[in-house]
Amino acid sequence: MALMDAARDRLFDVVIVEALDRISRDQEDLAGIYKRLSFLGIEIRAVHDGRADAVQIGIRGLVGALYLQDLAHKIRRGMTGRVAAGASPGGKAYGYEPVPGEAGSLRIVEHEADVVRRIFQMYRGGHSPRDIAGKLNAEGVPAPRGSYWQASTINGSKQRLNGILQNPLYRGRLIWNRIHMIKDPDTGRRISRLNPQSEWKTVEVPHLRIVDEEAFDDVAAVKAASTDPRKTMKVKRLLSGLLRCGACGAGMSIQGKMGRVTRIVCTRAKESRTCDNHRPYVLDDIEAAVLSGLKTKILTPKAVEYLIWTYNEKEKSRHANSGASRAKMENRLASIEREFQRATDLAIKGILSDDEARTRLSAIRAEKAEIVEAIASMPENPVVVSFMPAVVSEYKTLVERLDIALRDGADAATVGADIRKLIRTVTVHPTGSGQPPEIEISGFLSNFVKEAAPDRIRIRGGAMVAGERFVRTPPNVEVPFSWREPLKRRA
Repeated sequence: MALMDAARDRLFDVVIVEALDRISRDQEDLAGIYKRLSFLGIEIRAVHDGRADAVQIGIRGLVGALYLQDLAHKIRRGMTGRVAAGASPGGKAYGYEPVPGEAGSLRIVEHEADVVRRIFQMYRGGHSPRDIAGKLNAEGVPAPRGSYWQASTINGSKQRLNGILQNPLYRGRLIWNRIHMIKDPDTGRRISRLNPQSEWKTVEVPHLRIVDEEAFDDVAAVKAASTDPRKTMKVKRLLSGLLRCGACGAGMSIQGKMGRVTRIVCTRAKESRTCDNHRPYVLDDIEAAVLSGLKTKILTPKAVEYLIWTYNEKEKSRHANSGASRAKMENRLASIEREFQRATDLAIKGILSDDEARTRLSAIRAEKAEIVEAIASMPENPVVVSFMPAVVSEYKTLVERLDIALRDGADAATVGADIRKLIRTVTVHPTGSGQPPEIEISGFLSNFVKEAAPDRIRIRGGAMVAGERFVRTPPNVEVPFSWREPLKRRA
């Protein structure tokens, strides 16, 4: 990335590499880098292959990709042999550490093994994973990863056989090849994928047993008898993903139901017991308060007028500053071009040495490229955006539609996208004993405006398009709103 940034700044004219696979062994990446450097007029030269061309890029990219594929097969074959011999193919679970000087060998860490045995004992005694995580956090027991224990750390996944309670290694059985890693071509991140059980490799390792067979089987039986969480999965509500705890900033999740009343609680307090806000809140009251607040505080004529005025004023100011900056940039660009011409003349006349000319011209090219890029991103003409009444009407219709949907019991998933056009977060702030909590709603009106149809925005200074109307995507101007009020129970 640093290389490509420097290339765009014209800081060099050629890239010299030992071999093309030193740039990348990925066919797509290597071809893309070559394409971009060629566009910038920069050569790639390899020590033995000379100047790279399209044919070499194609052949070397294919060879590099095949090498990686072959290497992966050899590594996996080597790991399979190591597992068959009872050694670890890599990585370690909580409760174990590698043996120095003995590749693939693990040994038990006694103080961590005691924690594992205690977790199994507590779970067999009727404690839930959340209770166990909360107790361990309260005692300051270091977690395997992160700063504190969570229920998921203890519970794990039934499909992947991970987590403290489901890892077969604790009973002295090593299972390898449960997952494989694949790289996301867009983000570059490695993602794990579950392999079919027929491809799993299993070997007994009694020297690594921490929990006896009886304890492990008891826990497995309890978990097998428990309800499948996928069958009791709650339907997403109107504010799913938007709720925040005012005490710690974590998200909030559904605690349970009492009849028709759904209550939410701080997720951190629920899962890891690391937040003191254990108080549950009625979700229906919060949803009703949010919609009521949107209608009474945002849809008043003065509020809408103020928000639209703020949006337009910010846009006018932005374009005014942009116009002044553009003129300044254009003046500097003209000056840079004159400097470049003077330096070139001095080099031709021999007044500047080759090294001096190269250094000065390179610096001038870099500054010129930055200025040209900055000017290209600025609008040529000031643009004034005026909201027509139809935009406000659509906004009002949106909120009213959400209110009706909530009262009629409509599926929240069908209207959840609408509410996210307006609201960024809904924070529930705990108060003193006996006092109702306070909710804080914050969002951006501009997020909704960007969704408005182009023909509902009048623009002066934009470009004419088909249909003889001015169309332009609304600018990125944020108009936030926020208020905080005590939560009232619905009648």
